[in-house]
Amino acid sequence: MSADERRVVGRVVSPILVGREAPLARLAAAVAAPPSVVVVEGEAGIGKSRLVAELAARPETAGLRFLHGGCSQIREPFPLGPLVEALRSSGGDLAGVALSPVAGALRSLFPELADVLPGAPEPLDDRAAERHRLFRGLGAVLAALGPAVLVVEDLHWADEQTVEFLAYLLANPPGALSVVLTYRGEEAPAGVRALTARPADTVVHEHIALATLDETQTRALAAAILDGAEISAEFAAHLCTRASGLPLAIQELLALLRSRGTLIRWEGGWARRALDSLDVPIGVRASVQERVARMSAGARAAAEAAAVLHLAVPVAVLTEVAGLPEADAMAAVDEVLEAGLLTERDGVVRFRHVLAAQAVHESVSLGRRRALHAAAATAVQGLRPVPLGRVAHHLRQAGRLGEWVDVAAEAADRAFELGNDVEAARLLEDVLRHADLEPERRAILAIRLGWAVSELLHVPDVTGLLSEALEHVLPTPVRGELRFLLGMHLEVTRTDLMARYRMFADALGDLADRPELAAWAMVALGLPTVPDVPLPEHLAWLDQALETLPAIDDPATRLLVLGKVAMVFTAVGDPRWAGLTERVVQETGGLARRRGEVNAYRSIGGEACFSGHHEVAQRLLTIAREGASSYDVTGGAEFRCHASLAMVAYCRGDWDGLGETIDMLRHRRSDRPVELTLLDAVAACLAPAPGRLDAAQDLLREVVQRVLGMGDVDLLPFPVSMLLRVATARGEAGKAIVEITEAAALWETKGFWPVGVRAVPALVEALLAAGRPAEAAEVVDRYESRLLGLDAPLAPAGLRQARGLMAAAEQRWREAAEHFTAAAADFRRLPAPYEAAQADEQAAACLFALGDPAAEPTLKAAITVYGGMGARWDLDRATRLARRWGLRPAPPAPSRDGANDSLSARQQQVARLAAAGLTNQEIAREMFLSPKTVDKHLGAAMRKFGARSRTELARHLDHPAGP
Repeated sequence: MSADERRVVGRVVSPILVGREAPLARLAAAVAAPPSVVVVEGEAGIGKSRLVAELAARPETAGLRFLHGGCSQIREPFPLGPLVEALRSSGGDLAGVALSPVAGALRSLFPELADVLPGAPEPLDDRAAERHRLFRGLGAVLAALGPAVLVVEDLHWADEQTVEFLAYLLANPPGALSVVLTYRGEEAPAGVRALTARPADTVVHEHIALATLDETQTRALAAAILDGAEISAEFAAHLCTRASGLPLAIQELLALLRSRGTLIRWEGGWARRALDSLDVPIGVRASVQERVARMSAGARAAAEAAAVLHLAVPVAVLTEVAGLPEADAMAAVDEVLEAGLLTERDGVVRFRHVLAAQAVHESVSLGRRRALHAAAATAVQGLRPVPLGRVAHHLRQAGRLGEWVDVAAEAADRAFELGNDVEAARLLEDVLRHADLEPERRAILAIRLGWAVSELLHVPDVTGLLSEALEHVLPTPVRGELRFLLGMHLEVTRTDLMARYRMFADALGDLADRPELAAWAMVALGLPTVPDVPLPEHLAWLDQALETLPAIDDPATRLLVLGKVAMVFTAVGDPRWAGLTERVVQETGGLARRRGEVNAYRSIGGEACFSGHHEVAQRLLTIAREGASSYDVTGGAEFRCHASLAMVAYCRGDWDGLGETIDMLRHRRSDRPVELTLLDAVAACLAPAPGRLDAAQDLLREVVQRVLGMGDVDLLPFPVSMLLRVATARGEAGKAIVEITEAAALWETKGFWPVGVRAVPALVEALLAAGRPAEAAEVVDRYESRLLGLDAPLAPAGLRQARGLMAAAEQRWREAAEHFTAAAADFRRLPAPYEAAQADEQAAACLFALGDPAAEPTLKAAITVYGGMGARWDLDRATRLARRWGLRPAPPAPSRDGANDSLSARQQQVARLAAAGLTNQEIAREMFLSPKTVDKHLGAAMRKFGARSRTELARHLDHPAGP
């Protein structure tokens, strides 16, 4: 706050900061130790802005450049508004600075900085990549302006891109930058709070929660406002109660009492009426309204106009909206400024506090308010650039709805052009829900909405709006695109699988002139997620999509087709999947740099895991994750890759820390039903490991039903298999067989034999336990015949294990042992160590019955694997088997801490990240682990290699056979 602001006539604002000495000291200390981030949290009127304003006068901040921006309730199509506000006047500071070429991406946001920014880079055909480049440019400019303090106020009103940028910035802030964020805790969404939940360990972090003032502090504040006069404890207590300890309310109530004449200056002190005669209102609202009512007519008009305008405007705009004659305008504005309600800086005025503005706005009659909004709509159109969001807001409040629709649609178009998809979607959704539109225009706006929400991370449910637009007769191309977008939306929300299928099928008839969209629709129709559609029909759509490839010029659409078709072919065992995957690798150079490339690798990799191609899955998903982390600032694509990699970790036996990873992933993102269900399936399959089988069985049942409802056929065999094993162990095999019948029938109907064979051993074991050996034999024969000629890496191991179970049930021990031993070897090659250990355990039981000495080492191998994975349920069972035959196996190590010949995949990943220079905190964020777990894995890796430092570890990783 400037000195001029403090010298308000009839002082309203305290010249000194009261009751905030400790918070200010913490704030200053953190800002003076960059890189740092400080959150100042508190309710409206608590003094967040005043605290931050005092920061610039502290000696610790001498020499720092302050960059200040604020979020607003009325949003503009321009993204990143607070950052634009903070940086738009920094041209002089950037003159002569050698900026990174990536800063040229900021030209569309900062035309006023054209003289100092590098040339604009070539446009990209990927909106996520464009946004990532924009964020990098902002980071480069902020680094160039250091040492600096970036202040972003009222973050509870922030647009999504601002929150995303701040998350990007705070993940690796420039070394000379401190960031100060203010928000109202009760209004801050989860994404805002998460910004500073896990700061890098190199970043100084403070979270300052401002409390209300107590009676002593209220007394000091009142004395400061009243020129140091003595304030009685009784009056201070009364004031504190009526103001609820809010500094803003205390200031307003004192101003009101003075304007009433109940506080009178007298011989160096203040004369007051008796306290019981002071009708002091509670809070701010009534106080502000009464003060404004006591002003001159011109000042009241200026205050009401400022309240309607809501945001800072030039004085000329304010007086135009107020309708004040030129001769009287400045006197009226000065009166409101002197009352402390408005503040002025460089000829721009605004309400000092939003609560006061709201109070004045509420006091204006409806007719007067509409007239002021109409005047505001006209006046702000003279600003440059035209604030389309504010124009639309004022037109709507003025009741001029036809004009509101036009401007809102224009603002949405501008937002979409600038990559601000959230604001585009919000504007269009608002118009479609509340405006009376003719059918074709409604359809056109619905199409724009459909494309906007398709780009969003958090997808709103706009099914009703898109469906409503389709209820009218429309031109064929419009109808086709709208049907396609509705199908896409139903695909994301998974609300009605059959409706989604019909929508895409209907769209195809209208998309003859749109081959890219037609191919996309064919791929969607080829995904075998709808129970009532036979597999040959799905495959026919996929073949048709492949036939359209020569007519498609767009590389992203080509990759979509190749990736999704290869994904389905993997699930059904069509060997062509490998050739299509190779085409993806060739077209991308083996790297995933853009969203379409990431999606292709992720689609194939995820399905490869389900089908048993575990190594291929690990490789493709790792490429996808690395690509996603390099372009996707929202974290959505990377989250999906991490979810798929969690399933790969489960299949490959990398269970150490996996449960923790799943919990952290689930808490990080709660808005992706497909990925959350995948994570829940992995968690359910891990649930029996500690030995709590009853709770695990309930969880597995719930997950099976949920996966069935979502149509994720390829995921079903995982929870089904574990549910059968747990139920059989608890003597409930017959009941479990009934529970999974629908699921097994679904994946068989869909032809997912290579995926479904994963559950065959558990199903055969359950049937045998239920006394149904003939059905067990029929299951094995059916799968064996259906899998002939298919690419199904799980089939040899799964069928051999199933035949071993049948032989063991008839006490054909040698035959059973041979089947189990061969199955274990097949599982190890995948690799699938958990299943291999089960087969080893089963082989050992048969060998014990034969008196074969190979039983002991075979069982010990299984026990070692169970112990290393933390599979306590299996470990206890195998240990009981050993004791039954007179063995006392030594307890295995709780985890693979380097006692084995090689590191686990998770230990290798931690070691490589550490060797690359990442801190434990950074590795934890990268891998969705706690720092404690990272420390454990890193310690295991260093013990394995005998490394005493990360440098030595890097050398061992690069030259594993060397010194």
